[in-house]
Amino acid sequence: MFSFFSKKHFLIDHLEGFIDIHNHILPGIDDGAKTVEDSIELIKGFNEFGVTDFICTPHIMENYYPNNPNTINGSLSLLKNALKMNNLEHVNVVAAAEHMIDSGFEKILEDKDIMPLAKNYLLIEMSYLQASINFDSSVEKIKSAGLFPIFAHPERYAYFHNKLKSLNKIKDKGVFFQLNMLSLSNYYGKDVNTVATHLIKENLIDFIASDTHSINHINHLKTITVNTALLDLLFPIITKTIYSFK
Repeated sequence: MFSFFSKKHFLIDHLEGFIDIHNHILPGIDDGAKTVEDSIELIKGFNEFGVTDFICTPHIMENYYPNNPNTINGSLSLLKNALKMNNLEHVNVVAAAEHMIDSGFEKILEDKDIMPLAKNYLLIEMSYLQASINFDSSVEKIKSAGLFPIFAHPERYAYFHNKLKSLNKIKDKGVFFQLNMLSLSNYYGKDVNTVATHLIKENLIDFIASDTHSINHINHLKTITVNTALLDLLFPIITKTIYSFK
């Protein structure tokens, strides 16, 4: 029997006016867009489904992407100039960063070389190989600095998949969770999709974002479908993301 709740909806059809708070569209400073032309291609791809507002979040990662406010704002200026040259003045881009919790993070925080979102949120991540040994202490220091930590894509850390209660403990420390849209498909693997759905159903996800690095990500976003029941759970997350960062 056909069920209304099994009907499939394209996710992008419900992103009009969305603000993408996690992406790698700034050119030439991490594993995302390599050139300004790449950045423009990505932004045009987003525009096709009504997304024109971005908080750009390049990596700040010791030994790999040692970015700082100067490098990030320099790349942002290049992108803003390119938007004007490509008649994309309606697109709004601002800069923040995705901060790896590594051995150099607490010094960056202490020196105020961080790049918050909307002045008082800080996007953080861990390695996919193992949890950061200083994660808990870093979270406390972030909060002591008057900032709200947002943990990027908690569903993607395989070492949590068999101990999901560990994620509940992180949430209980006052950490916000940001889901990747691509996790709503099998793009990162079936296990990530399963954990993403679990976290949504358990009301543990606060924000959602694309984490786009390439045009391949954009093309895959266009294919993602969710059933009505899951879409109903996603609506408040999408709305909260928009209104928290507008």
